[in-house]
Amino acid sequence: MMTGTSTAWQEEAYRGAFEDELRGLEARRRRGCSLEELEGTLKALYDMDGADWLGRGAAQDAALAAAIAAHESVIAAWRAESGAQ
Repeated sequence: MMTGTSTAWQEEAYRGAFEDELRGLEARRRRGCSLEELEGTLKALYDMDGADWLGRGAAQDAALAAAIAAHESVIAAWRAESGAQ
């Protein structure tokens, strides 16, 4: 539900995309995805973020930012669990 600001929909889209991405990453990890695979995906997401020369629009920007944040969060947690840097 939108809260009255013109960017509320973007915040909601980000939050939903972040939660969806976390669920997907948790499922990938349970199926045997490695930390290195997630790091490779994160690098690709960074590349996509920097390649916005045509413009994605606010909705896709929110989704991409959420995907990056979710990957960073999962990778940091995984490293902390394993004691890796």
